[in-house]
Amino acid sequence: MNFREWTGIAGFAATAVVALPAVATADDDLPSRRLTDHVVIISIDGLRPDAIDKFRMRTLQRLMREGSYTLNAQTILPSKTLPSHTSMLTGVDADVHGITWNSDETDAHGHVDVPTVFGIAKSAGYETAAFFSKTKFHHLETPETLDYVKSPHGGFFTGRYTWRRTVGYVEDYLESDAKAPNLMFVHIGEPDYAGHLYGWMSMVYHQAVLEADRAVAEIIDEANDRFGGGNYTLIVTADHGGHGRDHGSSDPRDTTIPWIVWGQGVQAGVQLPAIRTMDTAATALWILGVTTPTDWIGRAVTGPFSGALMATTE
Repeated sequence: MNFREWTGIAGFAATAVVALPAVATADDDLPSRRLTDHVVIISIDGLRPDAIDKFRMRTLQRLMREGSYTLNAQTILPSKTLPSHTSMLTGVDADVHGITWNSDETDAHGHVDVPTVFGIAKSAGYETAAFFSKTKFHHLETPETLDYVKSPHGGFFTGRYTWRRTVGYVEDYLESDAKAPNLMFVHIGEPDYAGHLYGWMSMVYHQAVLEADRAVAEIIDEANDRFGGGNYTLIVTADHGGHGRDHGSSDPRDTTIPWIVWGQGVQAGVQLPAIRTMDTAATALWILGVTTPTDWIGRAVTGPFSGALMATTE
């Protein structure tokens, strides 16, 4: 039974997960203090935390029950997709990474000139992969930092992937003979698309949120098949919220985001402290046993892992 069925999306009763064998890795080449061999980060663009319960995102609700979370994490200003994701994946604020625009300007500005979580993980010996559904993420595709990357090219209409297309690429990659990624990032754009066209919390936004929830379930199914159930750690978050048909302001509806951690090493029910989006990169590296740069303001969220950390350092 897959994760979609397990969460009740397909109308089945809940059941237990059967752990599958872990994917073999070259342990001697990786940091010994890691808590897991695989971290998956999923960012749902434009997801307001209050939409999770209001629209019954069953996959995320289950992750929240079985993992640890906060519905009061904060993104940066400007609370827009590219600046926010850059902070999410570099551990620093916009005044350091310098990306304050919100479109693909790689021809003019090139790639982000601060280290990304991908580059740091790769330098530590890890395999990295990213799946972006908007062209503006090209700024984060720094050469020699991603072993695999998939992202769109083109204008407003051709330069976007639907969640089905993005998840399809994830499935193809995880089912291929490629080396299993130790750090994988997936971006899902539907709530943001719907919010701009029809308004945040509208009926169309409602449907987009449920599609994003389905996307998370399908990614989990693929991760279970590739890594083995219980053999990876998942972080689900967002870059910003929104109100009316826009975002980017200091309004709490724009700046407040969900932050959920679930899977290997995670204790259920831990009340998470104040979290900022920069903490996502720091947490992913900490889970993988990698030291973060000293100038990062992002801090690892370690509370949910205290039991696992003790076990790995004894």
